Amino acid sequence: MPTDSAPKPKQSRRNWMKAGGASAVGGVFLGAYFWRSLAEEVEEFREFRQRPGPYGPLRRDPLGMLDLPEGFTYTVIDRVGTRMSDGYTTPARFDGMACFEGPEPGTWALLRNHENPSGMSSFGPSPDRPIPEAFDPGKPGGVTRVVVDARTLAKRSSNLVLAGTVVNCAGGTSPWGWLSCEESVDPGHGYVFVCDPSLDRVAPARPIRAFGRFRHEAACVDPETGIVYLSEDRDDSCLYRFVPHDPARPFEGTLQAMRVRGMPQLDSGKRLATTDRVEIDWVPLHDPDPEEDVLRSQAQAQGAAILRRGEGLAFTREGERPVVLISATAGGQNELGQILRLDPEGGGGELSVIAESTGQYDFDMPDNLVMSPYGHIYFCEDGYARNYVRGIEPSGRIFDFARNALSRSELVGVCFSPDATTMFVSLQVDGILLGIRGPFAVG
Repeated sequence: MPTDSAPKPKQSRRNWMKAGGASAVGGVFLGAYFWRSLAEEVEEFREFRQRPGPYGPLRRDPLGMLDLPEGFTYTVIDRVGTRMSDGYTTPARFDGMACFEGPEPGTWALLRNHENPSGMSSFGPSPDRPIPEAFDPGKPGGVTRVVVDARTLAKRSSNLVLAGTVVNCAGGTSPWGWLSCEESVDPGHGYVFVCDPSLDRVAPARPIRAFGRFRHEAACVDPETGIVYLSEDRDDSCLYRFVPHDPARPFEGTLQAMRVRGMPQLDSGKRLATTDRVEIDWVPLHDPDPEEDVLRSQAQAQGAAILRRGEGLAFTREGERPVVLISATAGGQNELGQILRLDPEGGGGELSVIAESTGQYDFDMPDNLVMSPYGHIYFCEDGYARNYVRGIEPSGRIFDFARNALSRSELVGVCFSPDATTMFVSLQVDGILLGIRGPFAVG
């Protein structure tokens, strides 16, 4: 049982909300329901053609929040608007997230982004008083920490970690803590920030300017080399990597952009099919922190490849081989998304397509992404109808794992606990953080 401890051109809900704003906060944004009538026909189609995976078909949640396969349950851990342990208010628009070992034995620490743009101060952690440690006072984005009991998933504490940033979207785990990415090029913004999961209070911001100034989406790190892979949420985005000169000094090095050999400015969203494997290399970017939003154009002038809205990233290994998984949210002939695979090798490597959506039944605009310890890729959707967490089996078969039964909000922040027993995910617009448990290992 659920428990509670606390058509073209296509535009995602996320970008629509940035452009138009939302009308309410406090558990549910009214904007979440503007898409209901537009999606009914698609919704009925998807309901009829449910695709069960290794855990079987989805079961209706009697509480109408999250549909899951038989044997899986969820716990409500946290909600928007609650008072945190440090006295600040839990900000709105939960997004990218990761789970670390907690401050005490038997606890975990979730570090969670808040994708609040400029001008939405009421959605932030402290709309009525300044935060001295804020990177840019008055900006409502940032990162919070939620400490949970590893056995019960009960919330032990919560606090602000990073404040005064803008549109903290995704990010990634690293040897240095949580990397929180600003999906914004507002003046003075557009950076990756490193956040310490042990902090029980907000700290001064630590931007990594060498990682570039652009509309960052996600980051992932090869812990053996210290190479950081970085995505960019633009219709004509690039895929970047940062190569440290010395892994012992991880934030000193060279920023580069991916190029397909012999095919300059390849549009992977239109010209890369699921049967293709192309060789890549990397072009250097000598001014990673420009005043203007020009990094992708400078990279493409050197032949860098184009991704259609690079979003989620995950790093894994197959034996000794590093692998980077990439969500291209608007990639593919139908602009409904691709899941790409990068096999880096020295200064080159190969790029291929794992999956491409041929219709909303396949999947609808993949976003946050994680590789499960059990061999499945999980990704959140940011599409028009009811959004799912989808899975991809090692065979390449796509399946349904979780469905937002409460609203049209996207699901965000999918990640696993250190012991792989628990998946965490949030309903962004509704402002609800969930922990999911069940027979993951069986599948």
